[in-house]
Amino acid sequence: MEPFQGFEGSYLGNREVLQAGSRLECKICWWVYDPALGDPQWQIPPGTPFADLPPHWRCPNCDCEPDQFLVV
Repeated sequence: MEPFQGFEGSYLGNREVLQAGSRLECKICWWVYDPALGDPQWQIPPGTPFADLPPHWRCPNCDCEPDQFLVV
């Protein structure tokens, strides 16, 4: 794997660099996706890593795209 390029917290939309337990925060509204909790609004079950979210998933609070989230 190539060394990570970008600022700390950014994953640049490359889900391959995310660990299964990574928590990510929306850079617009600061809502945090925690894989241990999932996302009830989008019917994402607990235990679902951010990297496995469906392509149509968005921030349930502000509708931000997933590639705009930052690693906590």
